[in-house]
Amino acid sequence: MGLLDNKSLLITGVLTEGSIAYEVARVAQEQGAELALTGFGRGLNLTRRVAKKLPAPPDVLELDVNNPDHLSEVSGELGRRWGKLDGLLHSVAFAPSSCLGGDFLGAPWSDVSVALQTSAFSLKALAGALLPLMQEHGGSIVGLDFDASRTWPAYDWMGVAKAALEATARYLAVYLGPYQVRVNLVSAGPLATMAAKSIPGFDSIAGPWSTRAPLGWDTRNQTPAARACVALLSDWFPATTGEIVHVDGGFHVVGLAMPEA
Repeated sequence: MGLLDNKSLLITGVLTEGSIAYEVARVAQEQGAELALTGFGRGLNLTRRVAKKLPAPPDVLELDVNNPDHLSEVSGELGRRWGKLDGLLHSVAFAPSSCLGGDFLGAPWSDVSVALQTSAFSLKALAGALLPLMQEHGGSIVGLDFDASRTWPAYDWMGVAKAALEATARYLAVYLGPYQVRVNLVSAGPLATMAAKSIPGFDSIAGPWSTRAPLGWDTRNQTPAARACVALLSDWFPATTGEIVHVDGGFHVVGLAMPEA
């Protein structure tokens, strides 16, 4: 028996084998889930190629989370295919280069709005489009987060977008609760994904993590975050919603570094 036996899941955000979403997909299949992945634009072919490396290569559906027609088409396709949806992984984030790198005051609203829509509002957009497939039997929505309770070097407007994502998840938890749909986030420590490579100064964020996190931290190991996502997508947390689960080696509890014993 797997945690996700007889569960149908939609996984967004798979680009490479180093993607957190890829590891979620792999572990989910290991635990018995049936999957569909999504891709968009130039990344669509990347997703299709990497999907073939999963134990049971799933179909890849085209989805631009900012395109209402795409959202409707994906919902319709999943309805025809499965008649329901048990879980969704939101692993979508993007910010134009002006929104990262230290020029926080110079980023124009035209770019900031793209970051907020793609990285935060998209959680609501996906949830709303897929709710008809979940509302009869309940389900689980899990999003990938990066601790927005503090500032990070060069993260800038993406940090603001993550704060908006966290607030959006809380409100969705309230509004989707009557349908028995749970909404939670997994706040992972810094991981060496393709998205991380686009963040100027990523090394300055990730560098201290392994020494300051009580449990240590490996930026190349996506499995701990993926397992947390899979657990939340399963039925093992039936009364948990609106939560942010930190999978960061305990870094979030540290103020100043503790003296060595």
